[in-house]
Amino acid sequence: MRYTKLGRTGLDVSAIVLGCMSWGDPARGGHPWVLGEEAARTIIKDALEAGVTVFDTANVYSGGSSEEFTGRALRDFARREDVVIATKVHGRMRPGPYGAGLSRKAILHEIDESLRRLGTDYVDLYQIHRWDPAVPIEETMEALHDVVRAGKARYLGASSMWAWQFAKAQHVAATNGWTPFVSMQNHYNLVYREEEREMLPLCADQGVGVLPWSPLARGRLTRDWDEETERSETDRFGKTLYREEDRAIVEAVARVASRRGVSRAQVALAWLLHQPVVTAPIVGATKPQHLADAVAAVDLELSADELEELSAGYVPHPVAGHA
Repeated sequence: MRYTKLGRTGLDVSAIVLGCMSWGDPARGGHPWVLGEEAARTIIKDALEAGVTVFDTANVYSGGSSEEFTGRALRDFARREDVVIATKVHGRMRPGPYGAGLSRKAILHEIDESLRRLGTDYVDLYQIHRWDPAVPIEETMEALHDVVRAGKARYLGASSMWAWQFAKAQHVAATNGWTPFVSMQNHYNLVYREEEREMLPLCADQGVGVLPWSPLARGRLTRDWDEETERSETDRFGKTLYREEDRAIVEAVARVASRRGVSRAQVALAWLLHQPVVTAPIVGATKPQHLADAVAAVDLELSADELEELSAGYVPHPVAGHA
Protein backbone atom coordinates (compact mmCIF):
# COMPACT_ATOMS: atom_id res chain seq x y z
CA MET A 1 0.00 0.00 0.00
CA ARG A 2 1.08 3.56 -0.67
CA TYR A 3 0.23 6.54 1.55
CA THR A 4 -0.05 10.22 0.80
CA LYS A 5 -1.17 13.42 2.50
CA LEU A 6 -4.79 14.47 2.22
CA GLY A 7 -4.46 17.78 0.39
CA ARG A 8 -2.38 20.26 2.38
CA THR A 9 -3.11 18.59 5.70
CA GLY A 10 -0.70 16.49 7.71
CA LEU A 11 -3.07 13.52 7.54
CA ASP A 12 -1.64 10.43 5.82
CA VAL A 13 -4.20 8.37 3.92
CA SER A 14 -3.93 5.10 2.05
CA ALA A 15 -4.01 5.27 -1.75
CA ILE A 16 -7.26 3.31 -1.65
CA VAL A 17 -10.26 4.28 0.47
CA LEU A 18 -12.70 1.51 1.31
CA GLY A 19 -16.24 2.65 0.59
CA CYS A 20 -18.73 1.28 3.09
CA MET A 21 -22.00 1.71 1.20
CA SER A 22 -21.69 -1.96 0.23
CA TRP A 23 -23.06 -3.25 3.52
CA GLY A 24 -25.95 -2.64 5.85
CA ASP A 25 -29.45 -3.77 6.72
CA PRO A 26 -31.63 -3.64 3.57
CA ALA A 27 -34.72 -3.43 5.77
CA ARG A 28 -33.56 0.02 6.93
CA GLY A 29 -33.71 1.66 3.53
CA GLY A 30 -30.65 0.07 1.98
CA HIS A 31 -30.19 -1.44 -1.45
CA PRO A 32 -31.24 -5.08 -1.87
CA TRP A 33 -27.69 -6.10 -2.80
CA VAL A 34 -25.93 -4.86 0.36
CA LEU A 35 -23.85 -7.34 2.37
CA GLY A 36 -24.71 -8.51 5.86
CA GLU A 37 -22.51 -7.81 8.83
CA GLU A 38 -20.38 -10.95 8.78
CA ALA A 39 -19.45 -10.47 5.12
CA ALA A 40 -18.70 -6.82 5.81
CA ARG A 41 -16.42 -7.74 8.69
CA THR A 42 -14.41 -10.06 6.44
CA ILE A 43 -13.85 -7.35 3.83
CA ILE A 44 -12.92 -4.74 6.46
CA LYS A 45 -10.46 -7.14 8.09
CA ASP A 46 -8.90 -7.98 4.73
CA ALA A 47 -8.62 -4.27 3.89
CA LEU A 48 -6.82 -3.55 7.13
CA GLU A 49 -4.41 -6.40 6.50
CA ALA A 50 -3.74 -5.00 3.01
CA GLY A 51 -2.80 -1.63 4.49
CA VAL A 52 -6.01 0.29 3.84
CA THR A 53 -6.44 2.87 6.59
CA VAL A 54 -9.39 5.00 5.39
CA PHE A 55 -13.02 3.90 5.64
CA ASP A 56 -15.77 6.05 4.15
CA THR A 57 -19.42 5.74 5.10
CA ALA A 58 -22.45 8.05 5.55
CA ASN A 59 -25.31 8.42 7.96
CA VAL A 60 -27.82 7.69 5.20
CA TYR A 61 -26.26 4.40 4.03
CA SER A 62 -28.78 1.68 4.86
CA GLY A 63 -30.43 3.88 7.44
CA GLY A 64 -27.31 4.15 9.60
CA SER A 65 -26.55 0.43 9.67
CA SER A 66 -23.46 0.86 7.48
CA GLU A 67 -22.00 3.06 10.20
CA GLU A 68 -22.91 0.45 12.83
CA PHE A 69 -21.34 -2.46 10.94
CA THR A 70 -18.23 -0.44 10.10
CA GLY A 71 -17.78 0.87 13.63
CA ARG A 72 -18.07 -2.54 15.26
CA ALA A 73 -15.60 -4.12 12.83
CA LEU A 74 -13.00 -1.38 13.25
CA ARG A 75 -13.28 -1.57 17.03
CA ASP A 76 -12.61 -5.30 16.87
CA PHE A 77 -9.86 -5.32 14.26
CA ALA A 78 -7.96 -2.04 14.63
CA ARG A 79 -6.82 0.56 17.11
CA ARG A 80 -8.82 3.76 16.74
CA GLU A 81 -5.70 5.86 16.31
CA ASP A 82 -4.54 3.71 13.39
CA VAL A 83 -7.54 4.27 11.11
CA VAL A 84 -9.25 7.21 9.44
CA ILE A 85 -13.04 7.10 9.72
CA ALA A 86 -15.00 9.32 7.35
CA THR A 87 -18.75 9.80 7.32
CA LYS A 88 -21.22 12.20 5.74
CA VAL A 89 -24.27 14.29 6.58
CA HIS A 90 -27.13 15.66 4.47
CA GLY A 91 -29.39 12.77 3.43
CA ARG A 92 -32.79 12.11 4.92
CA MET A 93 -32.66 10.05 8.11
CA ARG A 94 -36.27 10.43 9.29
CA PRO A 95 -39.51 12.20 8.31
CA GLY A 96 -40.16 15.82 9.13
CA PRO A 97 -38.45 19.17 8.58
CA TYR A 98 -35.38 18.34 10.71
CA GLY A 99 -34.62 14.88 9.36
CA ALA A 100 -32.26 15.95 6.56
CA GLY A 101 -30.18 18.82 5.25
CA LEU A 102 -27.39 21.04 6.50
CA SER A 103 -29.03 23.33 9.03
CA ARG A 104 -27.26 23.90 12.33
CA LYS A 105 -29.97 21.83 14.02
CA ALA A 106 -29.51 18.91 11.63
CA ILE A 107 -25.70 18.92 11.69
CA LEU A 108 -25.34 19.06 15.46
CA HIS A 109 -27.88 16.28 15.88
CA GLU A 110 -26.55 14.04 13.14
CA ILE A 111 -22.90 14.17 14.21
CA ASP A 112 -23.90 12.79 17.60
CA GLU A 113 -26.01 10.09 15.98
CA SER A 114 -23.16 9.09 13.67
CA LEU A 115 -20.71 8.92 16.57
CA ARG A 116 -23.15 6.75 18.51
CA ARG A 117 -23.57 4.33 15.61
CA LEU A 118 -19.84 4.23 14.88
CA GLY A 119 -19.01 3.76 18.55
CA THR A 120 -16.34 6.44 18.60
CA ASP A 121 -15.80 9.85 20.19
CA TYR A 122 -14.81 11.51 16.91
CA VAL A 123 -14.62 11.03 13.17
CA ASP A 124 -11.48 11.94 11.28
CA LEU A 125 -13.30 13.40 8.28
CA TYR A 126 -16.83 14.80 8.45
CA GLN A 127 -18.24 15.56 5.00
CA ILE A 128 -21.32 17.27 3.67
CA HIS A 129 -22.88 14.74 1.29
CA ARG A 130 -24.34 17.39 -1.04
CA TRP A 131 -25.04 21.14 -1.17
CA ASP A 132 -28.17 22.30 0.63
CA PRO A 133 -29.76 25.21 -1.28
CA ALA A 134 -32.31 25.77 1.49
CA VAL A 135 -29.73 26.70 4.14
CA PRO A 136 -27.32 29.69 4.10
CA ILE A 137 -23.80 28.39 3.63
CA GLU A 138 -22.72 30.60 6.54
CA GLU A 139 -24.94 28.60 8.88
CA THR A 140 -23.60 25.30 7.59
CA MET A 141 -19.93 26.28 7.79
CA GLU A 142 -20.24 27.72 11.30
CA ALA A 143 -22.01 24.59 12.54
CA LEU A 144 -19.32 22.38 10.99
CA HIS A 145 -16.62 24.55 12.57
CA ASP A 146 -18.30 24.06 15.95
CA VAL A 147 -18.27 20.29 15.39
CA VAL A 148 -14.49 20.49 14.93
CA ARG A 149 -14.02 22.81 17.91
CA ALA A 150 -16.01 20.36 20.05
CA GLY A 151 -13.54 17.61 19.15
CA LYS A 152 -16.13 15.55 17.29
CA ALA A 153 -14.34 15.78 13.94
CA ARG A 154 -10.70 16.30 13.01
CA TYR A 155 -11.18 17.54 9.43
CA LEU A 156 -14.04 18.63 7.16
CA GLY A 157 -14.80 17.55 3.61
CA ALA A 158 -17.41 18.10 0.92
CA SER A 159 -18.94 16.03 -1.85
CA SER A 160 -20.38 16.63 -5.32
CA MET A 161 -21.41 20.21 -6.07
CA TRP A 162 -20.66 22.99 -8.53
CA ALA A 163 -17.18 24.48 -8.32
CA TRP A 164 -18.62 27.94 -7.56
CA GLN A 165 -20.48 26.50 -4.56
CA PHE A 166 -17.32 24.89 -3.23
CA ALA A 167 -15.36 28.11 -3.73
CA LYS A 168 -18.10 30.06 -1.94
CA ALA A 169 -18.03 27.70 1.04
CA GLN A 170 -14.25 27.98 1.30
CA HIS A 171 -14.43 31.76 1.07
CA VAL A 172 -17.04 31.94 3.83
CA ALA A 173 -14.86 29.77 6.08
CA ALA A 174 -11.74 31.84 5.41
CA THR A 175 -13.51 35.15 5.91
CA ASN A 176 -14.90 34.13 9.29
CA GLY A 177 -11.92 32.17 10.58
CA TRP A 178 -13.85 28.89 10.44
CA THR A 179 -12.56 25.44 9.54
CA PRO A 180 -12.35 24.96 5.75
CA PHE A 181 -12.91 21.81 3.74
CA VAL A 182 -9.74 19.81 3.13
CA SER A 183 -11.20 17.28 0.70
CA MET A 184 -13.64 16.92 -2.18
CA GLN A 185 -15.42 13.62 -2.78
CA ASN A 186 -16.66 13.87 -6.33
CA HIS A 187 -17.91 11.82 -9.27
CA TYR A 188 -14.86 11.07 -11.42
CA ASN A 189 -13.85 8.09 -13.54
CA LEU A 190 -12.86 7.17 -17.09
CA VAL A 191 -16.40 7.59 -18.44
CA TYR A 192 -17.28 10.72 -16.43
CA ARG A 193 -14.60 13.40 -16.57
CA GLU A 194 -16.62 16.62 -16.40
CA GLU A 195 -14.92 17.40 -13.06
CA GLU A 196 -11.76 18.14 -15.03
CA ARG A 197 -13.31 21.39 -16.30
CA GLU A 198 -13.55 23.38 -13.05
CA MET A 199 -13.66 21.35 -9.84
CA LEU A 200 -10.36 19.50 -10.19
CA PRO A 201 -8.36 22.61 -11.19
CA LEU A 202 -9.90 24.41 -8.21
CA CYS A 203 -8.87 21.59 -5.87
CA ALA A 204 -5.35 21.52 -7.33
CA ASP A 205 -4.96 25.28 -6.93
CA GLN A 206 -6.28 25.29 -3.35
CA GLY A 207 -4.50 22.14 -2.17
CA VAL A 208 -7.72 20.20 -1.56
CA GLY A 209 -7.53 16.41 -1.51
CA VAL A 210 -9.65 14.58 -4.10
CA LEU A 211 -11.42 11.32 -3.20
CA PRO A 212 -13.41 10.21 -6.27
CA TRP A 213 -16.59 8.19 -5.78
CA SER A 214 -17.74 5.57 -8.28
CA PRO A 215 -14.21 5.18 -9.70
CA LEU A 216 -15.38 2.09 -11.61
CA ALA A 217 -18.57 3.75 -12.90
CA ARG A 218 -20.88 1.50 -10.86
CA GLY A 219 -18.98 -1.49 -12.26
CA ARG A 220 -19.42 -0.46 -15.89
CA LEU A 221 -15.65 -0.36 -16.36
CA THR A 222 -15.18 -3.89 -15.03
CA ARG A 223 -17.40 -5.86 -17.44
CA ASP A 224 -18.75 -5.95 -20.99
CA TRP A 225 -21.06 -3.03 -21.74
CA ASP A 226 -24.20 -5.14 -22.11
CA GLU A 227 -23.56 -7.35 -19.07
CA GLU A 228 -25.93 -6.76 -16.16
CA THR A 229 -25.49 -7.49 -12.45
CA GLU A 230 -27.91 -7.68 -9.55
CA ARG A 231 -26.88 -4.19 -8.55
CA SER A 232 -27.08 -2.62 -12.01
CA GLU A 233 -30.56 -4.05 -12.61
CA THR A 234 -31.91 -2.24 -9.54
CA ASP A 235 -29.68 0.87 -9.60
CA ARG A 236 -32.03 3.60 -10.78
CA PHE A 237 -29.53 6.35 -9.94
CA GLY A 238 -26.74 4.56 -11.78
CA LYS A 239 -28.83 4.33 -14.93
CA THR A 240 -28.87 8.13 -15.12
CA LEU A 241 -25.08 8.52 -15.07
CA TYR A 242 -23.72 6.78 -18.18
CA ARG A 243 -24.65 6.57 -21.84
CA GLU A 244 -24.22 4.38 -24.93
CA GLU A 245 -21.32 6.55 -26.09
CA ASP A 246 -19.31 5.30 -23.10
CA ARG A 247 -19.05 1.84 -24.65
CA ALA A 248 -15.84 2.84 -26.47
CA ILE A 249 -14.08 3.59 -23.19
CA VAL A 250 -15.24 0.30 -21.66
CA GLU A 251 -13.85 -1.52 -24.68
CA ALA A 252 -10.52 0.33 -24.41
CA VAL A 253 -10.23 -0.75 -20.77
CA ALA A 254 -10.86 -4.35 -21.84
CA ARG A 255 -8.13 -4.17 -24.49
CA VAL A 256 -5.50 -2.75 -22.15
CA ALA A 257 -6.39 -5.23 -19.42
CA SER A 258 -6.15 -8.16 -21.84
CA ARG A 259 -2.73 -7.10 -23.09
CA ARG A 260 -1.42 -6.58 -19.56
CA GLY A 261 -2.95 -9.78 -18.17
CA VAL A 262 -4.74 -7.94 -15.35
CA SER A 263 -8.36 -7.25 -14.49
CA ARG A 264 -10.29 -4.36 -16.00
CA ALA A 265 -10.84 -2.95 -12.51
CA GLN A 266 -7.10 -2.68 -12.00
CA VAL A 267 -6.68 -0.75 -15.24
CA ALA A 268 -9.53 1.67 -14.55
CA LEU A 269 -8.33 2.37 -11.02
CA ALA A 270 -4.71 2.71 -12.14
CA TRP A 271 -5.80 5.37 -14.65
CA LEU A 272 -7.35 7.37 -11.79
CA LEU A 273 -4.27 6.92 -9.63
CA HIS A 274 -2.17 8.35 -12.48
CA GLN A 275 -4.15 11.61 -12.38
CA PRO A 276 -2.01 14.00 -10.31
CA VAL A 277 -4.92 15.73 -8.54
CA VAL A 278 -6.42 12.45 -7.26
CA THR A 279 -5.53 11.55 -3.67
CA ALA A 280 -7.32 8.20 -3.36
CA PRO A 281 -10.38 6.67 -5.07
CA ILE A 282 -13.20 5.33 -2.89
CA VAL A 283 -13.67 1.68 -3.82
CA GLY A 284 -16.68 -0.36 -2.80
CA ALA A 285 -16.27 -4.11 -2.41
CA THR A 286 -18.80 -6.92 -2.16
CA LYS A 287 -16.35 -9.71 -3.02
CA PRO A 288 -12.75 -10.38 -1.92
CA GLN A 289 -11.58 -9.97 -5.53
CA HIS A 290 -12.90 -6.41 -5.61
CA LEU A 291 -10.56 -5.48 -2.78
CA ALA A 292 -7.66 -7.45 -4.25
CA ASP A 293 -8.01 -5.63 -7.57
CA ALA A 294 -8.06 -2.25 -5.84
CA VAL A 295 -4.90 -2.98 -3.89
CA ALA A 296 -3.13 -4.34 -6.98
CA ALA A 297 -4.03 -1.20 -8.94
CA VAL A 298 -1.82 0.89 -6.65
CA ASP A 299 1.29 -0.73 -8.16
CA LEU A 300 0.08 -0.93 -11.78
CA GLU A 301 2.08 1.49 -13.92
CA LEU A 302 0.42 2.47 -17.19
CA SER A 303 2.44 3.79 -20.11
CA ALA A 304 1.78 7.13 -21.74
CA ASP A 305 0.38 5.30 -24.77
CA GLU A 306 -1.97 3.27 -22.58
CA LEU A 307 -3.18 6.38 -20.77
CA GLU A 308 -3.89 8.00 -24.13
CA GLU A 309 -5.71 4.92 -25.42
CA LEU A 310 -7.91 4.86 -22.34
CA SER A 311 -8.72 8.56 -22.57
CA ALA A 312 -9.08 9.05 -26.32
CA GLY A 313 -12.68 7.93 -26.74
CA TYR A 314 -14.19 10.16 -24.07
CA VAL A 315 -17.40 11.98 -25.01
CA PRO A 316 -18.53 14.98 -22.89
CA HIS A 317 -21.49 14.34 -20.56
CA PRO A 318 -24.18 16.45 -19.01
CA VAL A 319 -23.21 17.15 -15.40
CA ALA A 320 -24.41 14.26 -13.21
CA GLY A 321 -24.10 13.23 -9.59
CA HIS A 322 -24.82 16.52 -7.84
CA ALA A 323 -28.35 15.56 -6.77
